[in-house]
Amino acid sequence: MRKVNYEPLSPLHFLERSAYVFPEKTAVIYNDKTFTFSQFKERVCCLATALKQKGIKKDDKVAFLCPNTPYLLEAHHAIPLLGAVLVPINIRLAPEEIAYILEDSQSKFLFVDTEFAPSIQPVVDRIKEMGVDLVNLCDVQGKAFDDAPDYEGFIDVAPEEFFFGVEDELMPITLNYTSGTTGRPKGVLYSHRGAYLNALGEVLEYRIVPDSKYLWTLPMFHCNGWCHTWGVFAPGATQICLRKVVPQEIFEHIEKHQATHLCGAPVVLAGMSEYAQNNPVNVTEGFIINTAGAPPSPSIIKQMEGIGCSVTQCYGLTELYGPHSLCEWKKEWDDLPIDERAKIKARQGVAYITSSYMDVVDQTTMEPVPHDGETLGEIVARGNNVMLGYHNAPEENEKAFRGGWFHSGDLAVTHPDGYIEIKDRLKDVIISGGENISSVEIENTLYEHPDVLEVAVVGIPDEKWQEVPKAYITLRSGAQTTKEEIVDFCKQHLAKFKAPKAIEFTELPKTATGKIQKHVLRAQNQN
Repeated sequence: MRKVNYEPLSPLHFLERSAYVFPEKTAVIYNDKTFTFSQFKERVCCLATALKQKGIKKDDKVAFLCPNTPYLLEAHHAIPLLGAVLVPINIRLAPEEIAYILEDSQSKFLFVDTEFAPSIQPVVDRIKEMGVDLVNLCDVQGKAFDDAPDYEGFIDVAPEEFFFGVEDELMPITLNYTSGTTGRPKGVLYSHRGAYLNALGEVLEYRIVPDSKYLWTLPMFHCNGWCHTWGVFAPGATQICLRKVVPQEIFEHIEKHQATHLCGAPVVLAGMSEYAQNNPVNVTEGFIINTAGAPPSPSIIKQMEGIGCSVTQCYGLTELYGPHSLCEWKKEWDDLPIDERAKIKARQGVAYITSSYMDVVDQTTMEPVPHDGETLGEIVARGNNVMLGYHNAPEENEKAFRGGWFHSGDLAVTHPDGYIEIKDRLKDVIISGGENISSVEIENTLYEHPDVLEVAVVGIPDEKWQEVPKAYITLRSGAQTTKEEIVDFCKQHLAKFKAPKAIEFTELPKTATGKIQKHVLRAQNQN
């Protein structure tokens, strides 16, 4: 029997409340479709009912291979209603990786957006041999699998009533797989409690209110869209689904729907910035952007604020439900010159209200580093926003949670005011002739060059220095800058030994979430 003074936490409560308070208000917009909160809740219950009738029960896994459409938004609510676990799959993974995830998670169903059917065609027989049932999501093209139902037909059932909560708040709600950039994808388990608190953290920190309209550019399959899939509904705000992240379409949706918020990696901001430099744009007054994935350059922050956006940097990992900290803004910084404001905003800051604890520690002693803005240490975290653990990986959990903290693998400093600033990933530090060189420092310098759109710096082998920096650069359209000019620019702004010894103009490899894949670039330079 539940105690009168305790209710297990679950983000499912948010939809239930908003459907009760705002039944006729628009909950979801997608192209020319709109769903009120009552309509959306009914569709969620129809999906849950259909899955229940097919035998899905507590702890079963249900996978979705789907971009940012209402189907995946519905899945985030319907599957946990049964005590089951959602497995959202990155749409850019290779067939073998998708098959591995389905096998490792032991998913019972796979809902496939038919545009991405080629991603599983080579392994479809293997998937069926696993006992995985397929459902077609026919959003932009017809059925891909004739022997599988389409989504609308699948959910065409009389909806049952469900309890929008859980008996145990530490039950898993989703199983999110990392992108597999350094090996097999790892499954990261989230709880109802963690998702609830992270979602509320987003609402609190980014001022999402009933009148807010959140535009989806961050993939919902990445950390459950930083828990915005649930959190935006908490105050009764509206979610605008966007199938593809194209700068022109982003600005069109902002203007058409008077969108107020979006989240995304710095690469999304870079694309928006370049588009805005060449086209007239109309941004809603006070438009809020939350960015993460890599430390954004101060120049990109400055450019976005120049078109009327308020940009905040946050920091986290899949293992931390996405964001765990942000650069909490202080009023006394308002009057600083724009360049100084942009440098502060590029910091990773302090833990979310709901996150509890984060620190930068010496990797050997686990003691906090001095707050001098110079001494490097590793970012560690504990509290409500730390994953339950890796799925089926006890040794990985032992390593990740050693010393009672989650170890991020990120190197940072702590400033005198207690704000954290990332300097590099442990594996991205370039050791040249015994000197540690921060790839992020070089990248931030290069982003100041007017012709540079995107950049990634990695260490490459060198006979004399062991390792030297190489910069991979995507230039802005029409730029004529030479490699020599780029190197000279770096030497004007950095110590000469930090300047890249090699430059390559190219398109940068990225994950589905917009993160630049430095491991791919490093692999190109192995002897």
